[in-house]
Amino acid sequence: MTLLIKSKANTNPNYGSKPQDRSIEEHISKGVINLDKPSGPTSHEIDSWVRRILNSEKTGHGGTLDPKVTGVLPIGIDTATRVIQLLLAAPKEYVCLMTLHNDIDEESVRAIFKEFHGKIYQTPPVKSAVKRELRVRTIHYADILEIEGRNVLFKIGCEAGTYVRTYCKDIGEALGVGAHMAELRRTQVGSFTEDNNLVTLQDLTDAYYYWNKENNESYLRECILPMETATEHLSKVFIRDSAVDAICHGANLAAGGISSLSDDIKKNDEIVIFTLKGELVASATALFNLEDILMASEGIMFNTKKVFMNTGVYPMMWK
Repeated sequence: MTLLIKSKANTNPNYGSKPQDRSIEEHISKGVINLDKPSGPTSHEIDSWVRRILNSEKTGHGGTLDPKVTGVLPIGIDTATRVIQLLLAAPKEYVCLMTLHNDIDEESVRAIFKEFHGKIYQTPPVKSAVKRELRVRTIHYADILEIEGRNVLFKIGCEAGTYVRTYCKDIGEALGVGAHMAELRRTQVGSFTEDNNLVTLQDLTDAYYYWNKENNESYLRECILPMETATEHLSKVFIRDSAVDAICHGANLAAGGISSLSDDIKKNDEIVIFTLKGELVASATALFNLEDILMASEGIMFNTKKVFMNTGVYPMMWK
């Protein structure tokens, strides 16, 4: 992503702060955790345990995992619980172990995997939280890592809302031998990956102890990321200080308030609005394509959807 300058602007150091400069208390309350979910507990149980570990008011996860599934489970804390919802539509990646129900040659397995990519049809499984109706999902890639007998290990990158369990079942039916998902691990949600500050519940417990009992906040800052991290998969618009409080009050973003923006914005895209210090202000919908926004000198360019920054952080300059 490249930022394009619409109008040069400076930010006043007396208002707001860079995410990395927040106090540890604010860092926690506006933080997200790239948690390595263990097999066994539900995603909601993980939420509850994180809330108790940190003595927080509320927590929320981005993209539910079944109890037996392990891997990346982003958790939002306090203010960031609403921000974590932006990850629900983010693309996902999994590593799956599929077991075939009968013997079949490896060549046939590899051939059918090539067919099950791009747009596919799926019906959610019986035990799911959504209505069971046929829908289309996009498979970005499905790469076989290893085949050993009836076991097939593969990595799959897919659109949000794709059921890997159903994917395995459909592969088995297409091969004529049947198949089921034996094990599943999520390796990516948006910008959250196994290589990006993945922490366990024990890591978090230890980090909180070092801060609370030994006044050492460094480990907690490593375990908890700024809530802005949860928006890295979305296009961005950076606004002038004078526009921040208006957006915080729910106003839509006009052309005059824009300083810079991502070069890939298209009409109807969901984007996120940032201050010049890199603080998340709100999410919004683009009303025009990039070229029209860059050329506009007045008028509403983005409809504000959800506001994440409190009013009063920046001065009111919009009356």
